[in-house]
Amino acid sequence: MSRIAIITDTDSSLPADLAAAYGIRQVPISVQFGDETLDAAFEIDDATLFARIDKENKLPATAAPSPGRFEQAYREAIAEGAEAIVCFCVSSEVSGTYNAALLAREMVSECPITVVDSRRLSMGQGYMALAAAEAAQRGASVEEVIAYAEDVGSRSHLFAALATLKYLAMSGRVGHLAAGMASLLNIKPILTMRDGKLELLERARTTRRAWARVIELTREVVGAKCPERMAVLHVAARDDALAFAQQLRQAMPCPDDITICELTPGLSVHSGAGMVGVTVITAPQ
Repeated sequence: MSRIAIITDTDSSLPADLAAAYGIRQVPISVQFGDETLDAAFEIDDATLFARIDKENKLPATAAPSPGRFEQAYREAIAEGAEAIVCFCVSSEVSGTYNAALLAREMVSECPITVVDSRRLSMGQGYMALAAAEAAQRGASVEEVIAYAEDVGSRSHLFAALATLKYLAMSGRVGHLAAGMASLLNIKPILTMRDGKLELLERARTTRRAWARVIELTREVVGAKCPERMAVLHVAARDDALAFAQQLRQAMPCPDDITICELTPGLSVHSGAGMVGVTVITAPQ
């Protein structure tokens, strides 16, 4: 393995096989149904999550990993030969994960550990970790690894269309009456990342229009150059994600490989089933 170990959390949405291929450890976000706690992406996926939510008619709570979970990941990396560790965390604007990783760093003195607030989530964060792992494999220094990852992060863009406001209403983030009216009107919110948070950008009346607008927004940031990386995100909607990826290919230059990935439960509990979106890393200027 590289002498620099890369660690992240499951809000990165990194597919397990991709993380494993680059030796990236993912510390799980917790999903809590009453007294039962499950590890996001490892013990529960998006489809299982929403089957249970619909059955119980109640949203679970989510929680940042404990410092102990990060300490465990740090020590495992050291045991496998790491001489330095760089940990990329979901945006501190949406989770306490970054603070937990910092606290864990104080428990480990065997090697230097750098904790980075990615200011992003999902594959914006995931691609930063992936870029760092690639740089580490090439023999880059810790400073170079972080610089390369932050450059990738600075070129990341996320746009997503929600399929329903049902789950936001269950969370109390919108009123039940407003959610009911939105359902009647078939409103599809379009989200983006802004200042480290996922925010409402626009509204569309139908799924077809929402997808078309997400593609248009993506095309605007991509420009004429083929993007460096692209991932289609979904919440228990793989067939929709594949169809959306095909629409992207028809609308703009796309990389040969478009990663199809689940949002993962730490995030999807807030967006709801059926969400489809895209994370794109634009080409360097």
